[in-house]
Amino acid sequence: MSASRPITITPIFVADLLVEGERMPVYVHVIDHPDARILVDTGMTELHPMAADLNPCLHPLNKQNFDLGSVDIVVNTHLHADHCGGNHLFAGKPIYVQRRELDDARSNKDEYPIREWIDAAGVEYIPVDGELELLPGLRLVPAPGHTDGMQVVVVDTGERPIVVGGDVAVWFGELEEPHSEGQLRVLAMNPQLIWLAHEHEPWRPRTVQA
Repeated sequence: MSASRPITITPIFVADLLVEGERMPVYVHVIDHPDARILVDTGMTELHPMAADLNPCLHPLNKQNFDLGSVDIVVNTHLHADHCGGNHLFAGKPIYVQRRELDDARSNKDEYPIREWIDAAGVEYIPVDGELELLPGLRLVPAPGHTDGMQVVVVDTGERPIVVGGDVAVWFGELEEPHSEGQLRVLAMNPQLIWLAHEHEPWRPRTVQA
């Protein structure tokens, strides 16, 4: 890959939700790679009765100054509604998700109640079994915990990697005191930072913060 065209990651604020009395942001992340533009998760584009208790305030990608057509590849870290509710905007584009996650989402109505967002018209999933090199320097890595089929995107920088983590942790405290298999796996990579879906800034290890 060209040294003059490094991989860049841009967070985009797409919603906030009411969780335990506080507003929680929802971010998706755009990865600009020399070979493609990748969107990690798609947020939500509309209100739904099943999500009414979260009192969503939406800023969907299709209402922002964002070129939907510029996206070549979509990655879903998992298929909870706030992460796949915009998948329909990318009908016909490849959407990578762990096979375990897709199977669970299609069979577990309790955890994945908004089924019409998962299998929206024209949505084309590419099921992934385990780790996958998506592009040079860009890997999909299973990170079970938040869901059994959770995955993260690992950007190899030549030094310490950067992780686009979705809900591998919902808040920083889960990375300070990790307990899930996915959290432990990601931290074992010794990342320089981890982007999360529900935090405004990336998490950095204390050694980096100092």
